[in-house]
Amino acid sequence: MITSTKNPTVVQAAKLSKRGIRDQARRVLVEGAQAAAEAVATGAAEQVFHVPGSTGRVPQVVAAAEAGGAEVVAVSEAVMTHLTSAVTPQGIVAVARFVDVPLSEIRPGILPVLCSVRDPGNAGTILRSADAFGAAGVVFTTDSVDVYNAKAVRSSAGSLFHVPVVRDVPPVRAVEELRAVGATVLAAAADGESDAGEVDLTGPTALLLGNEAWGLSPEVRALADGSVRIPILGRAESLNLAAAAAVLLYEATRPAGGPARAGSGVLSEVISASIHDVRMPLTALKGFAATLVDRWDRFQDQARHDMVEGMLLDIERVSAMIGLIVDAARIEQGRVGPASQSRDLAEALAWVSELFGRSRDYPDVEVRGAAPAAVDRERVQVLLLALCDGAMWFGQDGPIRIEARAEEGSAVVEVHRDGTGPDEAEAERMFAGPGDESSRIGLHVARRIAEALGGSLVAEGGNGISFRLTLPA
Repeated sequence: MITSTKNPTVVQAAKLSKRGIRDQARRVLVEGAQAAAEAVATGAAEQVFHVPGSTGRVPQVVAAAEAGGAEVVAVSEAVMTHLTSAVTPQGIVAVARFVDVPLSEIRPGILPVLCSVRDPGNAGTILRSADAFGAAGVVFTTDSVDVYNAKAVRSSAGSLFHVPVVRDVPPVRAVEELRAVGATVLAAAADGESDAGEVDLTGPTALLLGNEAWGLSPEVRALADGSVRIPILGRAESLNLAAAAAVLLYEATRPAGGPARAGSGVLSEVISASIHDVRMPLTALKGFAATLVDRWDRFQDQARHDMVEGMLLDIERVSAMIGLIVDAARIEQGRVGPASQSRDLAEALAWVSELFGRSRDYPDVEVRGAAPAAVDRERVQVLLLALCDGAMWFGQDGPIRIEARAEEGSAVVEVHRDGTGPDEAEAERMFAGPGDESSRIGLHVARRIAEALGGSLVAEGGNGISFRLTLPA
């Protein structure tokens, strides 16, 4: 095992943190288990550094690297910290070959062209969305961030190795070459000429995306055949770049004015399945209210107080369920994405703990930790209530424990309650959605919201029930 940061193999790999060295060697450091796994799976990884004893996916990635013929190097934690830019390294880093291709090799389809995009997190997230929605590739123009920037690679979550990437092409040349092969060139702008839903993005389309702060320059925008905008129906001033790109890429999955996308019929099933979950607290509210009206004078102050507290909890649960239904509709319209600013989760965690403390019929909620997340507070509260409801349903013993922390550029929230708990298959089926009697509709929609935000939601049974919610930071 290598324990010195001065080891020649380590020194050579560490140099790849500098763009000039990367470009000369045409090699990149790939940090984290997910991205390293994709580099190994696609054959791009040449070396894999790992800390023996690391948990999670690391052992599987190391085994796959060995089987695939990559050089596997065991290193100490100090060496791993030296090789990575992450605050909390996952115990694995790969050295992979560059995977960019010439513009001439890109097949027809929707193609984001990043013009003066400087934030590596946005760039990586756009790559991930391009992968998710089947884009033909992503073009990084000469004035944009390096696609092989460490944060951009991490944010792509392995999609760098799935999507054809073109780099260092001047915007004028990119537009000329794409138009020459039949692509329509559209500029994405807040004041665009047409709504995204009115434009057919299913054919060969070069989608010009501008800088996070000032958008497209007049010179670049003038290169386009037209412009497209995303209608803002709520009070938000705008979407951030990565969210806007995701919406436009999603719109490219259907013709303009065409029928709803495959899967959107699920919305009516979600609403139908939600009726029971809404009706239960409403029935309780009705019973509490009727009892208080009919027998107000027969109750002591404490009893009245306890009943009103229970009513407040049920009102919040109804509100949360309605929030889930609304977000399910927004997801079908491509209107759910990260917030423009990060907010600390501490306030939402304190809110759910206080809320459950209002009723003796509900378990206590113990919270600790905090982390910033690019998610609206109300949406976080809805997600937390859905997870706490799941914890009550599948875990029967003791308090619900919630822990939040920052991890690899994301906010991670873990919710646990002791008890018998479901097995692995049952834990997954709780997210299945309408049509599966083992599913909880709130958890089904909560997972869809998390994924629409660019995060994830998983569960683990056995010793009670544990939920792990990952949100963009």
